[in-house]
Amino acid sequence: MAKAPLELNCVVTQMIQISPVNVIIRVVPDDWELPDFKPGQFAVLYLPGSTSRCENSVAEENPSDPDKMIRRAYSIASSSKTKEYIEFYITLVHSGALTPRIFALKVGDKIGLTSKFTGMFTVDKAPKEANIVLVATGTGVAPYISMLRSNILSDTNRKFAVIHGAYNSWDLGYSSELTLLESIAPNFKYLPTISHPQNEPAAWHGNVGFVQKIWQTDALEKAWGEKPTPENTHVFLCGNPYMIDEMVAILENEKFVEHKPKVEGQIHVERW
Repeated sequence: MAKAPLELNCVVTQMIQISPVNVIIRVVPDDWELPDFKPGQFAVLYLPGSTSRCENSVAEENPSDPDKMIRRAYSIASSSKTKEYIEFYITLVHSGALTPRIFALKVGDKIGLTSKFTGMFTVDKAPKEANIVLVATGTGVAPYISMLRSNILSDTNRKFAVIHGAYNSWDLGYSSELTLLESIAPNFKYLPTISHPQNEPAAWHGNVGFVQKIWQTDALEKAWGEKPTPENTHVFLCGNPYMIDEMVAILENEKFVEHKPKVEGQIHVERW
């Protein structure tokens, strides 16, 4: 028996343009119930190849079949405690197949979402007593937003920190929310950093450099009042593959161990 064709089963209810290449999108299921998921997991969005692309995209070298669905997985940014919508933080790939079509959508448009959410990059992989450092570049911060929205206000027995890096300050998605969270949650610290301060329209007074550099300073130790070690801290890494490889090497030099199916470790990695 042939599989039933995929339907565009969600409605776009919010499109927030963070920067020319970053958008936060919320989608609401059209007469069906969202499944349970764990913060840090991902879902698959899809659109038909016939969907228009945004104006500043690059023409496809091999045009998509207009009758077939283009599917891609994206980390969920919304809380696991809400069932009204699912939120994603997405970067435009100008020559990509799906993101130029997503960026052309408007509020009220339809989009497809698979009903199964998966992934092993979840905060429950760390012991409940361990402090948590969430290191990201770009849209790699998305699963951490889900983790924090779902857990931090009720999980006050340990410390959390986000170290988020981007080229420019306007690419630091969720910075306002994270700054606000830092002001109301005494167990949370936010350490944003940018690598191209010369591009800023006004003077940048925050951290400069890659997230690896921030980790190697005493910034987090000062913020927490204690040094993160393999005995008291688990580290999550999501984003640029080069950042992940460098951070794993740095952490392993400090006696942290990468968590794998048969190895219990303190480094948790989401590689794209």
